[in-house]
Amino acid sequence: MIRPVPALTNRRLNRALLARQGLLRRRRVPPLRVAEQLVGMQAQEPRDPYVALWTRIDGYRPDRLAGALLAREAVRMTLFRGTIHLVTARDALAIRPLLQHVVERNFLAQGPFRRAAATVDLEELVAWYRTLLDEAPRTRAELVRLTAERYPDLDAGSLGYAMYLLPIVQITPRGVWGRSGRATQTTVEAWLGRPMDADPDVDALVRRYLAAFGPATPADVRAWSGLRGAREIVDRLRPELRTFHDERGRELLDVPRAPLPDEDTPAPVRFLPEYDNALLAHADRSRVIPAGIAQWTGVGWGPVLVDGSA
Repeated sequence: MIRPVPALTNRRLNRALLARQGLLRRRRVPPLRVAEQLVGMQAQEPRDPYVALWTRIDGYRPDRLAGALLAREAVRMTLFRGTIHLVTARDALAIRPLLQHVVERNFLAQGPFRRAAATVDLEELVAWYRTLLDEAPRTRAELVRLTAERYPDLDAGSLGYAMYLLPIVQITPRGVWGRSGRATQTTVEAWLGRPMDADPDVDALVRRYLAAFGPATPADVRAWSGLRGAREIVDRLRPELRTFHDERGRELLDVPRAPLPDEDTPAPVRFLPEYDNALLAHADRSRVIPAGIAQWTGVGWGPVLVDGSA
């Protein structure tokens, strides 16, 4: 006998997301554990991870995260969707190799950079940038100046964006609570003193996404990560996943034993930072953003969740 596939309402998907994101109940947990459970946190705005942790952790103190950044136990770097995320050092080395094609695709899609890149040996330029950034942390402005000296007839300003094709981190004091600094970069290997994972596990990354954001579709996985072949990865994992349907009949996949609270579970008011993956990590964001609002993109202040919705 074939069992019917359970259907999940948007409201129940909302409660599942809130539970997995630590937004139903604050707990006393270390901030880096939360960062790993969330598979990183949006950090385009340096203050955002501090707000994201404050709204999730009972008794949170910003110096805990600031200290982790200063101790190089966490970093801010370009990752999912080509945007800056805060991740633990361990995740930086494990995840960044999986997203190289995402970073390349995002930057080569930008017209000025694509046109400038066509005028130079890009592989040679990136290798030179790696040497410069391994030697010492530098700002993009410094790289642009050095590029103009080396390639005086080319568009050095646009070529300077080639630095982002490398696995670079923004070094402290930028990103440290109560301090400021210019966006200065070096390679993640130089900053952490060890190499990136030689055999990174994309299946493990997708499992972690589902644990933090599921149940979800392959399109959701792709929207969160930018990964190509999301459907093939999910299909490969299918034998170990739970299957559901949403209100529109779309198939949703999930890891076993992940929280799936009842839709009547109370949801407290929560303030989120300007950018937070709880609002950005699905192709269909209706589980948390009401109908009629296309998407939350950040407008200088963070949203407030009321009964789980922005």
